[in-house]
Amino acid sequence: MTKRILMVMTSHDILGDTGNKTGMWLEEFASPYYAFLDAGYTVTLASTLGGQVPIDPNSLGDDAMTEDAKRFTEDELARSALSSTIPIEDVTADEFDAIFYPGGHGPLWDLSDNQHSVSLIENMVKAEKPVGAVCHAPIVLKEVKGPDGKPFVDGKEVTGFSNKEEDAMELTSVVPYLVEDELVAKGGKFSQADNFEPHVCESGLLITGQNPASSKPAADKLIARLGH
Repeated sequence: MTKRILMVMTSHDILGDTGNKTGMWLEEFASPYYAFLDAGYTVTLASTLGGQVPIDPNSLGDDAMTEDAKRFTEDELARSALSSTIPIEDVTADEFDAIFYPGGHGPLWDLSDNQHSVSLIENMVKAEKPVGAVCHAPIVLKEVKGPDGKPFVDGKEVTGFSNKEEDAMELTSVVPYLVEDELVAKGGKFSQADNFEPHVCESGLLITGQNPASSKPAADKLIARLGH
């Protein structure tokens, strides 16, 4: 049986009160997406509202265009899939073998407290299916509880976009949450590499990546966990 992966993304495209656009960071979608496809998995795309996922314009700049990001821009099928995602309320955990959340700043607004997302992750965990999230997307774990009723990240080694990295982006006062602070507040053992260096944590069913450069390594860990 082919493994089935659900990728869940933001529908939010405004960066706080700045008037600037945000959304999903393309590399954090493209690298895992192609890793999963190349492993022979079936990939389903969902977002908070369904339809087109907004892509952070900064992730389309020359300095951010990785090989996988370029592959996406030339892939009509992938671009079509990203423009017609399923609303998160219409997907259930029993349809999939794993779930993966790409980041970008968007999830800080619309996936941090999203009840459909919380239920989805909790049901995946109950079914002992792995959950992956990279960069800002580990904010989706903020309200998730484990089967014991405690915060799911409590006592787990986790990572995500660090306070130092947010500071380097000069967005600390713009974002509604700091990923590192929220994970630590829920009992997570936050681990980090130097700014923008790849870093992945695997703790039980949870796989988290620190930043865009960590998206492919995080996907590879999920693939290793699931097998073919």
